[in-house]
Amino acid sequence: MPSIIEFHIVWTVLIFISFVAFIFWAWSAHRKVEFDEIANIALDLPMGESEKK
Repeated sequence: MPSIIEFHIVWTVLIFISFVAFIFWAWSAHRKVEFDEIANIALDLPMGESEKK
């Protein structure tokens, strides 16, 4: 039967792998266009438009 320490080791490794996968997904070239569009949304609003929302 696995001990609690082995469970913690496996859990930590799984979380680390998930974190690294998320970083690669977020910084992939496929996401660059979408991130650039999102970054420019605030700049595209006319003056005074942001106060209405």
